[in-house]
Amino acid sequence: MRYELKIALRYLRARRKDAFISITTLFTGVGVMIGVAALVVTLSVMGGFEESLKQRVLALSPQVQVLGGEGTIANYAQVQATVARVAGVRSSDPFTVSQAMVSSPGGVSGVVVRGVRPDSPTMTEQWGRYVTAGKMASLADRPPAVSGKESAAGMLAIGAGLARKLKVTLAGQIRVVAPILTGDQAASLSTKSGDFTVGAIFESGMSFPDGNMVFMDLARAQEFFGRGGSVNGIDVRLVSLDRTAEVTEALKRQLAPPLSVRNWMDYNRSATAGFEMLKRVYSLVLMLLVGVAAFNLVATLIMVVMEKRKDIAVLMTMGATRREVRAIFVLKGLVVGGAGTFAGLILGAIGCFVLSRYQVITIPQEIYGISTVPIAVEPLNFVLVAIASLVLCLIATFYPARQASREVPAEVLRT
Repeated sequence: MRYELKIALRYLRARRKDAFISITTLFTGVGVMIGVAALVVTLSVMGGFEESLKQRVLALSPQVQVLGGEGTIANYAQVQATVARVAGVRSSDPFTVSQAMVSSPGGVSGVVVRGVRPDSPTMTEQWGRYVTAGKMASLADRPPAVSGKESAAGMLAIGAGLARKLKVTLAGQIRVVAPILTGDQAASLSTKSGDFTVGAIFESGMSFPDGNMVFMDLARAQEFFGRGGSVNGIDVRLVSLDRTAEVTEALKRQLAPPLSVRNWMDYNRSATAGFEMLKRVYSLVLMLLVGVAAFNLVATLIMVVMEKRKDIAVLMTMGATRREVRAIFVLKGLVVGGAGTFAGLILGAIGCFVLSRYQVITIPQEIYGISTVPIAVEPLNFVLVAIASLVLCLIATFYPARQASREVPAEVLRT
């Protein structure tokens, strides 16, 4: 061990008359620890919220979507065959989108009706996880007969918010009234109505789909809304989200206009960019907290330099160079900062573990879709925080170490 490090460690142990300086040093290390712990916990929480938001966004938004130039795709079976040949595509699902008015004895509401294939991967894997009553597969079933009443036109899946608004439960009856354009040039408007049965209720945690979206079997939706054999678009599921850009570009090359291709990043660009900005802002603010604690080292080391002036002069008369004197105080600062950083990383890891295992903080589920704080621990965040903290502590040692190396032994020993 180099003698500079031995002396730096020796200065950490207080004599009785130096107790104040040692306590100040301890508080400086504790400040670094708290700042580092706060930063890693905040980054983990922000990462958890981002991951939770991304999962729910991808449940509501298509991974990749093929749309018709005039809003419809007539030969969608051929388009699906073309899509299936693109590397990285897992499956594809045609859909229709229509607007309608739904009513029950308990209420009325405008909704967006999405015609889908209930057995498609999008419905079973993405939306199926949010079903709280019934099942999505029931959309393809024939509604149960009710004695004394005309049979319902089909089954629907509705959001929990809409179910509360209409005051209906599973197997409840809903009337759907839809505007229908007729004529070759869509010159006239008529309405069509039908009674449907609630076959499933879902709750995604997002206000729009839960309160304004209804799912209907694709074939039934095409018939009810007069779509014939056309759809509005095709949802494309990927083998891996990492290939989103690659598959999107491949589909654009394969599918000629008027067909267009968009992906989930296009639909949610503002939300993704906003979350990244929030992470940077929070990181900067908390990094300033670490910086404040780190720069407390300046005052602490200056006091040490003033207290150890004679020791420094003796070392220099014994042959210690100015560079070696600077190294003593730089090492002392790094030891304090390193200890605080290491303790902060441990404290932050414990905090992340507690938050992930126990419901310490409760948040409104109706707003965020989750009832407790989500945690996503990224080892890279811990590494980057540790590096940033140590760099700040290193910078904080430069001025006191430089002042110590500029002492003139003759003048110090003469006083």
